[in-house]
Amino acid sequence: MASLFDPVHVGDLCLPNRLVMAPMPRVRSDDLGLANASTAAHYAQCANAGLIITEGIQTSRIGQSNPRTPGLHTVEQVESWRPVTSVVHRRGGRIFAQIMHAGRVSHSETTGHQPVAPSAIAARGVSMFTPSGLQPAPVPRALSTAEVAGEAACYAAAALNAIDAGFDGVELHGANGYLIAQFLSSNANLRTDRYGGSIDGRIRFAVEAVSMTVDAVGAGRVGLRLSPGAGIADAAETDVPEMYGALLAELASLGLAYVHLTASVNQDLFAGLRRAWPGTLIVNPSMPTDPALSSRLDAECWMAKGADLISLGRAFHANPDLVERLRSDLPLATADPATVYQSGEEGYLIYRSYPSERPEPADADARGRKEFSDG
Repeated sequence: MASLFDPVHVGDLCLPNRLVMAPMPRVRSDDLGLANASTAAHYAQCANAGLIITEGIQTSRIGQSNPRTPGLHTVEQVESWRPVTSVVHRRGGRIFAQIMHAGRVSHSETTGHQPVAPSAIAARGVSMFTPSGLQPAPVPRALSTAEVAGEAACYAAAALNAIDAGFDGVELHGANGYLIAQFLSSNANLRTDRYGGSIDGRIRFAVEAVSMTVDAVGAGRVGLRLSPGAGIADAAETDVPEMYGALLAELASLGLAYVHLTASVNQDLFAGLRRAWPGTLIVNPSMPTDPALSSRLDAECWMAKGADLISLGRAFHANPDLVERLRSDLPLATADPATVYQSGEEGYLIYRSYPSERPEPADADARGRKEFSDG
C-alpha cells in the first residue's frame, strides 16, 4: 500500500504527497466576490499539501449560495485570484479551484435573483444566510429544458476563467446538495424531460457539466466531488449504488484527473464505487471534532480500502503545516468552530506551524499579504 507521503501523478500534475487540503467555505470575500490578501496568505501557508482545493467559487451570480463568497465569473474576480495562485506556486504548491453552483440553496436577498433548480421545490428544513440574517430556503424556479444546458456550460466558463487566473485545474462541486446533487436527487428533481426520471436522466446534467468542462480545459485539469447518499440540504437520493455506478461508468472514458468522494458511504458501497471508478480516487473522511484523535489513522484506513489520496479540511485549517505534523507524529491543533465562518482574520490566519528547528515565521500571514501585493 502506498504511503500518505509518497508522490503520485494526478491528472497533469505530479504531487509530492497524497494529502489534499479539502475545500472549506470561509466566507472571507467581499460583496463583489473578490479574493484578497488574506485569501492569499491562507492558501499560501498550506502549500505543503500535495494539492490544495479551494473553497467553493460560484460560477455565476445566480449560482451564489451565501453572502461574501468568491466568484470566477467577472473580470475583476479573475484578476483577484491571480496573486493567490501566484503565491501558492512560489511556495511550491499546487491549487485547484472548486467551482460550484448553489441551485436552490441560495436566496434572492443575496443574489438579486430567484434561485433556479431542477424543480420548483424548496429545500425543507434548510435556512439560508442572507444579508438580513437567516431565512428559510425559498422555492426556486424550475429550469426549462433549454436552460439546463446553459447552466451546465457555466462550469466550463468558470473553468476557463480559473485557468486564466493561474489555477492548475478545477473541481466541480457535485456534492452536499448543490445544483449537480439536486439533479441527482430523487426528491429535488421531479422532472419528466431528459434530465429527470430514470437514472440516465438524473445523471445527465452531471455528465454534461463535466464533459463541457473537459472540452474547455482538458481532462487532466478536471476533478469532480460527490457525496453519495449524504442527503445534505434535503437532497435525498434513491438507488444510490446503481445511480453512482452509472455516473462513474459514464465519466470513466473522459480521463478525469480524479473523483473526490466524501465519506458518506458504507464499506460495501465504497468498495463498489472503487471498482466502478478506474481512475484516481480522493476520499474525504468524516473527521471527529478533535482531529488529533485520528487524522492519520483515518487517512491510512481509507488508503487501505482503496483511496489514492486523502483530503482533510478542519485538520489543515488549524494546522497549516499538517503534512509535516502527520509525517513526524506531532500534536495537532484543533480549530475553533465559532470562528470558522465569521468575517475578518480571527479564526482564519491565527494558526501557526509547530515549534521546530524550521518554524513557520510568525509573520507568515503578513508575508503572504506582501507576496499577494507583489504578485
